[in-house]
Amino acid sequence: QVQLVESGGGLVQAGGSLRLSCEASRSLFSINGMGWYRQAPGKQRELVADIKSDGSANYADSVKSRFTISRENAKNTVHLQMNSLKPDDTAIYYCYVQYYTCGSFWGQGTQVTVSS
Repeated sequence: QVQLVESGGGLVQAGGSLRLSCEASRSLFSINGMGWYRQAPGKQRELVADIKSDGSANYADSVKSRFTISRENAKNTVHLQMNSLKPDDTAIYYCYVQYYTCGSFWGQGTQVTVSS
């Protein structure tokens, strides 16, 4: 079992920034990919950004040029830097990690609220 602990959510005004972090209890050495999803009230969970084992990143169109995903392998951590936040970015953000050998794991979610 792998535990994921998210941090960095909160309340911010539109145009502001937040940095989410997700620390895994296991090394990121053997992962297939990891990233962030979000779910707003009344909406389906959607992919925000992910990063593959080769370091390539993928972003939802709605966050391109505003969000940046990165890995900090020494700390088993993935970050999501969110700039120029909009009210539409308000959601619960969930971190996930997919390992080649032992499957996928999810964090408990962290609330991001952007006020207008």
